[in-house]
Amino acid sequence: MSSAASENFAQLLEESFKGSSGFEGSVLRGTIVAIDGDFATIDVGLKSEGRVALREFAPPGRPAEVKVGDAVEVFVERYEDRNGDVMLSREKARREESWTQLEKSFQANLRVNGVIFGRVKGGFTVDLAGAVAFLPGSQVDIRPVRDIGPLMGNPQLFQILKMDRSRGNIVVSRRAVLEETRSEQRSELIGSLKEGQVLEGVVKNITDYGAFVDLGGVDGLLHVTDIAWRRINHPSEALHIGQSVKVQVIRFNPETQRISLGMKQLEADPWEGVERKYPSGAKYTGRVTNITDYGAFVELEPGVEGLVHVSEMSWTKKNVHPGKIVSTSQEVEVMVLDVDPQKRRISLGLKQTMDNPWQRFVDKFPVGTEVEGEVKNITEFGLFVGLPGEIDGMVHLSDLDWEKPGEQAIQAFKKGDKARTKVLDVDVEKERISLGIKQLKSDPYADAVAKHKKGDVVTGTVTQVMENGVEVTVDGLTGFIRKAELARDRSEQRPDRFAPGEKIDAKITAIDRATRKMSLSVKAREIEEEKQAMAEYGSTDSGASLGDILGAAMKEKAQAKD
Repeated sequence: MSSAASENFAQLLEESFKGSSGFEGSVLRGTIVAIDGDFATIDVGLKSEGRVALREFAPPGRPAEVKVGDAVEVFVERYEDRNGDVMLSREKARREESWTQLEKSFQANLRVNGVIFGRVKGGFTVDLAGAVAFLPGSQVDIRPVRDIGPLMGNPQLFQILKMDRSRGNIVVSRRAVLEETRSEQRSELIGSLKEGQVLEGVVKNITDYGAFVDLGGVDGLLHVTDIAWRRINHPSEALHIGQSVKVQVIRFNPETQRISLGMKQLEADPWEGVERKYPSGAKYTGRVTNITDYGAFVELEPGVEGLVHVSEMSWTKKNVHPGKIVSTSQEVEVMVLDVDPQKRRISLGLKQTMDNPWQRFVDKFPVGTEVEGEVKNITEFGLFVGLPGEIDGMVHLSDLDWEKPGEQAIQAFKKGDKARTKVLDVDVEKERISLGIKQLKSDPYADAVAKHKKGDVVTGTVTQVMENGVEVTVDGLTGFIRKAELARDRSEQRPDRFAPGEKIDAKITAIDRATRKMSLSVKAREIEEEKQAMAEYGSTDSGASLGDILGAAMKEKAQAKD
């Protein structure tokens, strides 16, 4: 080629380039003429063809679906690179197209479609048909979202909060869309809501006292006691976040717009006819569901629980916490004691399914039987003696010794001593056993009393002289003569007339077996002797005076003593 021709060609090429320079920064429509590896060759009608990576034709996370012959729009970045190719970008073309459409939507306050595809500091990235927007973490949902995973890659509606094309910044909100939709749904639902209505909802949050259920724009509270008829200690035992549930509107306050929901109300009430299913006296096996200071709750069937009061848990363990006797989830046999369907209460007994140790004791050791036990405790009332069956019997102070006072007799015992006793009484209902130690021997007082009766005249020995009378002993028995009974003559009714050791004849006026004492009277004896003398010696014809009669009687009595 001549030099003139070469110059001519260079000039024409330069002019061609100058004429084409206006395409840079524009979006052109072209045709895919070849696909080689990860790139597509595109003819946009310029002198050279351009190449675009296939990934620019694919949505985030998906493969490209293009083929030779497809018409596509691309962005011309540079008319020619150093290899003579046109630099094209499908991604920038989509972005330019998207920005134009997004600006229109932003001006009209319209929602736009997008896909969350990445995570960045403070939020997430959203693909808006080619344009990349920023979604702040606070704008993802109405409530904080713990797991964004299910939202990633799924087309959703967003509201553009602000956009700056010169800086390439777009900020969007998913929360604004949800709040608007929720407000519409809430108004519609509130307007048609009524008590007794059955709705479908989704568990949104779980607390210690219940679960919040989204009814589609409005939340209702499902209290833990309304989840099921059976006992549920925490809502998480029966529900989980995201779970679909069928609920019934129990209460609805239009003013506060508070909605109370229930699930158990959609099931049959297990308390219907409960008194027929669980009659008093019947025994059943149940599961311990809860333990408190005052007893244990036992589930007889799902939704029906009864309380075993602490007093009905054991025959012998009276001051023990219920947790020491049973444990949660333990299977136990119980007896129905009482059923109150109105209050939805069932009283149960645990000890009633076991042998009554007091009944077992009296069957083996009836009243009058001798039994040996260990002194468990010593009190101001007497001794507590351990008996077979882990029960105790009591020996009262008055049953320790026939002759010694109880306070004195109890000093001969100490805790841990073996004591042989006699069963005096067994009260199975009151769970009391009375024992006696002195009853192991015969009562010396009873033997002495058997020799005497009221009205007998006896001879006693003065043991003590007091201001109000004289104490005497008669055959080992203690007797007392009151001052007024010391003589018939008032002038002789002086205790100081007597001295310890002196003998006194007196009449028995009373015998008190409880205090083991007898009352005596010299006065009564003298009156009786006078009557006898009058009967024996008195005569209207004898001419004898009263003094003569009494003198003769006294003389005869003296001779009889000698």
